[in-house]
Amino acid sequence: MATDASSARAAADRSALEQLWGAVPRPVFSGGNAVRLLRGGEELFPALVEAIDEARHEVCLATYIFHDDLAADSVTQALIRAAQRGVQVKVVLDGFGMLGRLSELQRRLTEGTVQVAVYRPLDRWWNWLQPGQLRRLHLKLCVADAQIAFVGGINLMDDRFDLNHGWTEEPRLDFAVRVTGPVVGPIHQATIAAWTRAHLGSAFKEEALAIVRGAEPMARVRRLIRRLRLSRGQGMQVTPGVPSPMQAAFVLRDNVRQRRTIERSYIDAIAKAVKRVDLVSPYFYPGRSFRRALKHAAQRGVAVRLLLQGKVDYRIASLAARALYDELLGQGVRIFEYTPAYLHAKIALVDDDWATVGSSNIDPLSLLLNLEANVIVRDGDFNAQLSAQFDAAVAVSDEIDPKLKYRTGVLGALRRAVVAWVAYVYLRVAGATGRY
Repeated sequence: MATDASSARAAADRSALEQLWGAVPRPVFSGGNAVRLLRGGEELFPALVEAIDEARHEVCLATYIFHDDLAADSVTQALIRAAQRGVQVKVVLDGFGMLGRLSELQRRLTEGTVQVAVYRPLDRWWNWLQPGQLRRLHLKLCVADAQIAFVGGINLMDDRFDLNHGWTEEPRLDFAVRVTGPVVGPIHQATIAAWTRAHLGSAFKEEALAIVRGAEPMARVRRLIRRLRLSRGQGMQVTPGVPSPMQAAFVLRDNVRQRRTIERSYIDAIAKAVKRVDLVSPYFYPGRSFRRALKHAAQRGVAVRLLLQGKVDYRIASLAARALYDELLGQGVRIFEYTPAYLHAKIALVDDDWATVGSSNIDPLSLLLNLEANVIVRDGDFNAQLSAQFDAAVAVSDEIDPKLKYRTGVLGALRRAVVAWVAYVYLRVAGATGRY
């Protein structure tokens, strides 16, 4: 009886979490999760294939880039195997990220009975003229049987291959997490919503006709709305006494209700920091509120370290970040540039019990336009594991000279404004090349 009661409470907590998280513009934490850190595709892809191969009911995957190399092909084959044994497999791809590679992958997947949807496709010239095309699906999510989820910054592409520079000797630095527990519910909900929105965008006529011709059109409309948007929560709250290992929250940037949730999560955590803030982002040009939080933390004695690109792929993106160096260094922030390989990780640590891994860069594209997703973990052991990875990366990076002159006054402000405008315009367009 005790086991039944415990299971009922867990189910109720999970249901409440699924209803609440999307209605609140702040992280909603739940306990009783398990989060495993995965470094690069070499650790992610085997875990992903294993979860897909073990799925019995449903697999839903969302990604920005799905390449045609051997590493990514292992995932393609796993998806097809799952679909052919009767699992419902849904894959949503971004029209920009898959530019030039979409048709062949789409053919392979659909022939294998995988359901494919494309978010904001660019298969017609007039698609480029739509204003919303600058908002891209930058998510890297996969959920198997609504029980196991993967979240991170890793595209489905070999770690040693770069779309602009070809094959490299060293793998790019990137991370993802494998998640089980109550937090999988919101991840599953968000992945299904992304697929449904993309599918409806490309098959609106067919869906509308099916609704009109169906026996219960209003019931079908209500079901579609539930899949398209997140629940309002109806004032529900997660039970505060859920088991503690490990506290986790899923945060989304979706251009609907969750426009600033990821950014606010960062700023709130930095504002509360007492010992350290460690942040990794390949593309870095935060807004004033974010920069103010970093500077204030450093001023009150918090050790603030930023790990940014040293091996540059887009020069203008690097110039944008470096335009902020003197401002941040002048307030005690330490900045390191990662040089052994390309940097693609989007992670952060605050003190000893707050950490995040996800797809969101700290730049205008990710914070203002794209669909992004991160997992936030409050757990000492996970924090220590990720911290060891951060420290190892910093050890092989170059620290920027803190004696750089801080440019103040009108000229300094004008310089940063010009660079910010150029970088913002460029970065919005640069996503089309597939690097993000």
